[in-house]
Amino acid sequence: MLVAAIIVIVVYTFRDSAVPVLNELKQTTFAVALCICAMAVAYHILEGFITTVLARQYQPGFRLWTGIKNAFICSFYRVATLGSGAGVAALVYLGEHGISYSTGFGLYMTQYAVHKSSIALFSMLFFVLCFPFMQVHYAEYQWLLAAGYVLTAAITLVLMLFACSVRFHKLLLTMLSFLNDKMKGRFTEPLMQLKEQCRMLEESSHVLLGKPRVMAGIAVLNLIKFCFFYAIPYLSFYGQGSITLVQTMAVTSLSVMLAAVLPSPAGIGSTEFVFTTLLTKIVGTGAAGSSALLYRFGTFVFPFLVGGVIVIVRRIRRHTGSGRQQEENDEI
Repeated sequence: MLVAAIIVIVVYTFRDSAVPVLNELKQTTFAVALCICAMAVAYHILEGFITTVLARQYQPGFRLWTGIKNAFICSFYRVATLGSGAGVAALVYLGEHGISYSTGFGLYMTQYAVHKSSIALFSMLFFVLCFPFMQVHYAEYQWLLAAGYVLTAAITLVLMLFACSVRFHKLLLTMLSFLNDKMKGRFTEPLMQLKEQCRMLEESSHVLLGKPRVMAGIAVLNLIKFCFFYAIPYLSFYGQGSITLVQTMAVTSLSVMLAAVLPSPAGIGSTEFVFTTLLTKIVGTGAAGSSALLYRFGTFVFPFLVGGVIVIVRRIRRHTGSGRQQEENDEI
């Protein structure tokens, strides 16, 4: 029902250009749909590999298949909770496989911070790589694009500081303690919870930040991972000659980065709006809208469906009494 509601929201976003978009979607072949699914799977395999690399810094026996399943489970709960429950689902699942909740919290926050910073880095790299193309088509938006990069950099900086900076934690807690005193201790309990979370982040991130080669490798894997998602729209334009693969990834990464600073749950609606606004100038309304819908399917709906199957199978196993032991036997 929630996915249906999301589809309604996306369709509403394209209500003014429904006819050309539908005409373009009708031309989508089964081979294209299959390629989109394959690219989504490749993305989640890399995401699972990243989780596995980080988890093995704490639990050497952590399995790759467990990391991949974690990636799909997070995608399921990202849709089911409109983005807010993916992290909680990751902590619970990692906790079932030897990663304590305190360690998992720091691991996930560090992974998320690197993920967000990699989005900005990918967009900047491809913007520079395709600068003449971007300058021709988006010169009139230069101040808006600059503002988007500044906001993204600020959000990324705060995430990185919150994930690993002891000084930032002390400054934040000092400011909040001062405000709490002024409010006569009304927020003492949430403040104590935040202190505990900061402590967990400091302990977990200390392990990861002490291994710069691992963190550099994770950043590179993130850049490779994004290629699979950001290349999805090109499948709609293949053969038209209006835009190349590299240019498509440059525009898509820019759209995702700009949409991330807009206040919308899980980027629903904002991503499609920014994406079609930027691409309509190049390929037309129909092709831009169609590619946006295909991108949403590949990055949102299909992973949700795969993750849903994994969640259902896990629940069935628990109800039939096989539980965790059966899952570990399958992985072995």
